[in-house]
Amino acid sequence: MGPQSTPDLSTEASPLSLSTVAVVGLGTMGTGIAEVLTRAGREVIGIDTDEAAARNAVTALEAATTRAVQRERITERERQDILARFRTFTDLQAAADADLVIEVVPEDYELKRQVFAGLDAVVRPDTILATGTNALSVTRLAADSQRPERVLGVHFFNPAPAMKLVEVVSSVLTAPTAVAAVTELAHALGKDPIAVGDRAGFVADGLLFGYLNQAAAMYESKYATREDIDAAMRLGCGLPMGPLALLDLIGVDTARTVLEAMYADSQDRLHAPAPILGQLAEAGLTGRKAGRGFYTYDAPGGSTVVPDAESPADADELAGGRTVSSVGVAGSGTMASGIAEVFAKAGFKVVLAARSPEKAEKAKARIAKSLGRSVDKGRLSAEARDTALAAITPAGSLDAFADVDLAVEAVAEDLAVKQELFKTLDKVCKPGAVLATTTSSLPVVACARATSRPEDVIGMHFFNPAPAMKLVEVVRTVLTADDVHATVRAVCAKVRKHPVDCGDRAGFIVNALLFPYLNNAIKMVEEHYATLDDIDAAMKLGGGYPMGPFELLDVVGLDVSLAIEKVLHAEFRDPGLAPAPLLEHLVAAGCLGRKTGRGFREYARR
Repeated sequence: MGPQSTPDLSTEASPLSLSTVAVVGLGTMGTGIAEVLTRAGREVIGIDTDEAAARNAVTALEAATTRAVQRERITERERQDILARFRTFTDLQAAADADLVIEVVPEDYELKRQVFAGLDAVVRPDTILATGTNALSVTRLAADSQRPERVLGVHFFNPAPAMKLVEVVSSVLTAPTAVAAVTELAHALGKDPIAVGDRAGFVADGLLFGYLNQAAAMYESKYATREDIDAAMRLGCGLPMGPLALLDLIGVDTARTVLEAMYADSQDRLHAPAPILGQLAEAGLTGRKAGRGFYTYDAPGGSTVVPDAESPADADELAGGRTVSSVGVAGSGTMASGIAEVFAKAGFKVVLAARSPEKAEKAKARIAKSLGRSVDKGRLSAEARDTALAAITPAGSLDAFADVDLAVEAVAEDLAVKQELFKTLDKVCKPGAVLATTTSSLPVVACARATSRPEDVIGMHFFNPAPAMKLVEVVRTVLTADDVHATVRAVCAKVRKHPVDCGDRAGFIVNALLFPYLNNAIKMVEEHYATLDDIDAAMKLGGGYPMGPFELLDVVGLDVSLAIEKVLHAEFRDPGLAPAPLLEHLVAAGCLGRKTGRGFREYARR
């Protein structure tokens, strides 16, 4: 079949009919794609040179459809029809009658090139060839094909039956009609397709793998434990999995391959694979599939984490700490009132100090309203609300902190303001009182040095809204005393928060991993690679994120986001951390997000 027999796909009036689909490579992803296609009424030709893989794919489809019958999602007759639509073979010749071929063999360019060369020899001139790669060049595969205009990428997410996102990837050679046909198919499968150009990682993985890489580097530097890194991102950002657990699920070797391809494209040091990824991959510790990666599992292919040499020992959180029965909270804003509410509900006596008695009373009124909502929703009894409110004493001066055991400041994120406040706390608070800052970006040690007792100063970074968010980053400086650290961890346990330990450097755990990801999303828009809506959809549907990056940026505030980006860039001096110019321009224009009615999107004014 020579090039002269190829139809002009670019001028066809309507998308091609894709009723018969061949799936080449019946591993986990190929099997999942085959299930999606058969359940949507497509005839599926499964091809794998490994007969065992083909048998396993049939077994997996039988098991999945049996579960669907048991859950009354399909009938037994429908199940039989689905199974009848799936046939497996060990030779590419079986793809001869396919309208679409989806290749999902391992991420090795030469292997994929051989598959495409074999398909060129057997498929019809109008058959569309799709690669499932998320790291390798679709353009290069197309250029090496006899008919580059019919080659594109179709990137499903794992597990394919559950994940809604499909990235449809065009090269500069791809015919628009081929893209339209595959996009129409994705809609028919109940998926949400987004159209993207050909670059390593595309949208979702292009943002996800940079974040995963930085988490691996954070762990490698011993800045935080694997458990604390993962807990911080789950509890602080609402992510379904922590980054290191996700790397184990994806495969450490696969992640390294994707990052190598991304770095070759971008030359961004944030994409240069962390050395630990190479070390684990070379040792065969590739994650769940090997039974060991960042964590250790009950068996190869298992999902249950078992204790190993790095597992934290069970420790008495109260050991060696100071007694805390009364807490002072400095500030009158949302964060200060939220923190005061947390302590009051946990049974602590709370002094809430603002710059005037009126501001302190307003802050207490805000707490009363919040507690009232909890009562209305059945989360709190009226008696518990009254007890918590009675435990809060508003005050117009920090002098009221004379007898507190723990003082927590939650004032403006301005170092000079915080240092002045700590000077006052140093004079007012009794000896042995623990002094804590809730800063999210400023150096804790700079607050500590404003006092004559830096060993008593520590960071307690609560997340907003404090009553709802479970995470507290506990930030030790090089001067913080051991018993102060033990005290704060014990207090976190009493207020039912999850403490994670980290050192005193910009961003701590959460912001140091979150904001470069947000910054990279902005750069994608600057480069016209993808739209705001497509990027937000990709991260929600493909990554399971509760909010897309632009939704989150507008909620956080673009001015706050820019300030954190600048702090990270100043601390780590990595060019990849420089704030995206578009973010700086929006802030300069006063477009700060939801609070101003316009950020990356426009919002109705209340």
